[in-house]
Amino acid sequence: MASLTDYFNKIGYKHTYDIGDRVFGKYKKIPFIGTVGNDRLINNTDGPEITIHLDLPMRLTSGLTSFIIVKHKDIKQLLKEF
Repeated sequence: MASLTDYFNKIGYKHTYDIGDRVFGKYKKIPFIGTVGNDRLINNTDGPEITIHLDLPMRLTSGLTSFIIVKHKDIKQLLKEF
């Protein structure tokens, strides 16, 4: 009988970005630089998403925010150094 670890390793989501990775991309046509908080899969309908803690706050329609949730296609590159 297989263990639960083997089962979830087989069917679970494999992340692309690690916690703390520095990334650059665009969110609603606004460029951002930030740190990856989590690369997650909540459900299969929405698909995988990444939480980003921004270096500088971003002004959206509801005010300023320093935390966004983006899709993998919104991230342009992984930053190695500035």
